[in-house]
Amino acid sequence: MRLFILNRKALLRYGSFVFLLLFAVGLIYIERNYISVFSTSNPSAIYKVNTEQKMVALTFDISWGRKAPEPILNILEQKNAKAVTFFLSGPWARDNADLVRRMDQMGIEIASHGWKHVNYSKYDDEYIKEQMLLAHQTLLELTGKEPTLIRTPNGDFNKRTLKVAADMGYSVIQWDTDSKDWMRPGPDKIVENVLSKVHPGDIILLHASDSALQTIDALPRIIDGLREKGYKIVTVTQLIENATAKKKIE
Repeated sequence: MRLFILNRKALLRYGSFVFLLLFAVGLIYIERNYISVFSTSNPSAIYKVNTEQKMVALTFDISWGRKAPEPILNILEQKNAKAVTFFLSGPWARDNADLVRRMDQMGIEIASHGWKHVNYSKYDDEYIKEQMLLAHQTLLELTGKEPTLIRTPNGDFNKRTLKVAADMGYSVIQWDTDSKDWMRPGPDKIVENVLSKVHPGDIILLHASDSALQTIDALPRIIDGLREKGYKIVTVTQLIENATAKKKIE
């Protein structure tokens, strides 16, 4: 076995290089869950965007029911707040074609919420692709438009999910402010959850399924509150187009 012994000059010469190399390796290890910092080729989920403009995206998930969607659409029309994004599950869209067409006519951005409401990270790539494709075809048939945004069921995803979505031309959209309307904490608390945390570039999570009927009472105050704070309500696509997206992956 050959031994290498460095003298003082050699240590001084190479010591700083070795230190920087070890530091870089350590930094990459620390940032392994945010690898998009180092490689822009890796697909990422969008939680919010970086912007100094006071604009936010109101987003609504729907997977079942008709009691909540119609009143919520009425409120959006009455408040002239139609630049919002709805993430629709395929089966709900298929069974409620009239409401989907109404959304489209209102100018609401229609995005995908997949097909079955299951956690994609538990399934293989082919199953994930199948779920996305079924919903995609349904939304395309109803609106004549190709959806390009998806919020995975339960917000669940992993790197494989992101890759499948990107290969299909989708951006995975998460949220930075959760209204927690799905927990049914009461309309006052839902309003507080949004208005106390909102910030420029925010993507706000709301629901329009029948599991979140309290959203109906909270929504007018959320819209008024955002406007009083000087915020403009835009679709997710508009938000991304007007700012540099802040992305991260799990």
